Amino acid sequence: MRLSAIHHVALICSDYPRSRAFYSETLGLPILREVYRRERDSWKLDLQVSPGVQLELFSFPHPPPRPSRPEALGLRHLAFAVPDVAAAVVELEARGVACEPIRVDEYTDCRFTFFADPDGLPIELYEVASAQ
Repeated sequence: MRLSAIHHVALICSDYPRSRAFYSETLGLPILREVYRRERDSWKLDLQVSPGVQLELFSFPHPPPRPSRPEALGLRHLAFAVPDVAAAVVELEARGVACEPIRVDEYTDCRFTFFADPDGLPIELYEVASAQ
């Protein structure tokens, strides 16, 4: 087996319109497709992160909560590469998104920060010079 790339990450949200707006408008991810799955009473939204990489956003009636803090087992956070973390923080804060102070990864010397999506999922912005 040869894993070549991450194709998508799937998230279940508690308030579909709010999360749809956050990911497509606040974060600016282009919408690839949106479908309502009547048999599941569920929306599925495919957003493009980069060519070949997608974020799938799902709604389900009454999804159970999943703890993410303190450091719960499972997905720890979602990270996006950006060319300039400070510029991204300025954009997010102008859109009403609170960000943690920018830190430097002690192993790579790259800058990063965290913020939360509407359901409290931790999202990281990680500065990568080749991210465009």
